[in-house]
Amino acid sequence: MAVLLLAEMAGGALALDATAKAVTAAAKLGDVTALVCGPKSAAEIAATIEGVSKVLVCEDAAVAHGLAENVTRLILDQAQGFTHIVAPAGNSGRNILPRVAALLDAMVMTDVTEVIAPDTFKRPIYAGNAIQTVQSLDPVKVLSIRTTGFDAAGTGAAAPVETVALSAVSDLSAHVEDKVVSSDRPELTSAKVVVSGGRGIGSEENFALVSSLADKLGAAVGASRAAVDSGFASNDLQVGQTGKVVAPDLYIAVGISGAIQHLAGMKDSKVIVAINKDVDAPIFQVADYGLVADLFDAVPALTEAV
Repeated sequence: MAVLLLAEMAGGALALDATAKAVTAAAKLGDVTALVCGPKSAAEIAATIEGVSKVLVCEDAAVAHGLAENVTRLILDQAQGFTHIVAPAGNSGRNILPRVAALLDAMVMTDVTEVIAPDTFKRPIYAGNAIQTVQSLDPVKVLSIRTTGFDAAGTGAAAPVETVALSAVSDLSAHVEDKVVSSDRPELTSAKVVVSGGRGIGSEENFALVSSLADKLGAAVGASRAAVDSGFASNDLQVGQTGKVVAPDLYIAVGISGAIQHLAGMKDSKVIVAINKDVDAPIFQVADYGLVADLFDAVPALTEAV
């Protein structure tokens, strides 16, 4: 068995945490070859991940920004001899893998959380309320890995790095610009601590309570869909079924009722703390610690105590 793993990139750099967690899953399937679309420096970091036997790097500008058509072409250029094509279940993987699968006339298995056998996998469905076991009979298995379900592989290896080229450039799309929000806070999907605010925050100005607590804890900031739709927080902070999936060591939910769509994105957190004045809020059913209190009293007090 041989696995071609598309490494996760962020701003031209390797997203080490997501890639290392995907390697942990991919290593259960066979020898892992990582494919890096970016600078050689990123490939050299990928080569240090334990479980990676080889790294292929393409520094072509056509794939540097993750354009799906070109990255798909690159994957197919290198796919010969591989039994599995894998990527982390991030924005890139969700965009690219369905194209790869379609061109290989194969099914795509998304958000895999457990590898049972080389052809059999588990994945959540119905907002995480059921776990589906999927078996693929395709010659090449195409799957995305929900990285929150796996520990990151260690580093210290020294896999060889080989440069590869893109056979053809698509004219169906073109990169215009990246608009990246800079922040001193940890990246949401890889943070060890996350503080999220919900509709109960009440306004964009009040959302500063969440940010202040997060800064004291060195945490990332998240939000429920209700808070995002109400304009309290930006869309990139949304946690849930239609947002980002997180599994930090500590998740603090402030003013979040706990709709099933939100729980699907955070219920795998190791410790969940909920602050809500509604004693019947669904969030308390999954919380390890619950505080029934007015968040406008509790959060400032907690911030000051920290």
